[in-house]
Amino acid sequence: MHPITQSELTFESGNKSIRLDCFLPTANGQRFPAIIGLHGSGGGHASMAEPASLLAAQGYAVYVLHYFERTGTTEIDGLATIARNFPAWMKALWDAVSFVSRQPTVDSQRIGLLGFSLGAYLALSASAIDSRVKIVVDYFGGFPKEMKLFMRRLCPVLILHGEQDATVPVAEAYHLQQMLEKKQIPYEMKIYTGIGHGFSGEVWQDSGRRTLAFLNRYLAA
Repeated sequence: MHPITQSELTFESGNKSIRLDCFLPTANGQRFPAIIGLHGSGGGHASMAEPASLLAAQGYAVYVLHYFERTGTTEIDGLATIARNFPAWMKALWDAVSFVSRQPTVDSQRIGLLGFSLGAYLALSASAIDSRVKIVVDYFGGFPKEMKLFMRRLCPVLILHGEQDATVPVAEAYHLQQMLEKKQIPYEMKIYTGIGHGFSGEVWQDSGRRTLAFLNRYLAA
């Protein structure tokens, strides 16, 4: 376990100042694999502090991206808002990868994305066009159909989804699974029986263990 520090950094994207909440292992001259965390449509970057802290203690430099700041979004009032802002959020994420890769404690060859719901859609979309992204952890998200036109590659993905998800249907997980199998990309998948959108209790604990094991296998190695 590493002692961790918490701080905040800002970078520019589209002439907007974007914040990153940083959860960093104590460096001692080391470079760590990095994870960029992407919150869901609720905008709850604060809710990501717990998983970010846990992963930082395991030797990952974790940056939680305030991507809504690129568009001045505070809340999502429908799919039209998401569709309108998605390209700008994608650009903010691209710029965040560039910024994170230049940090002195980060190994720029080992950058992964971890997204919840809308954040997982962003993460998977970015990974399809950005070869700097080495892995994605997808918590109850999916791959937008529109991105198929632009897809240049895929990377290893951990898919975590509730079978009874009424917000993002579990069909999204199976669709992503088919894409990864077709392209022979390594993936792991856990569908939680009887679980809806958002995890808690034992399911949250189990998904955390799976996330750490996946990161250790594909990003830390």
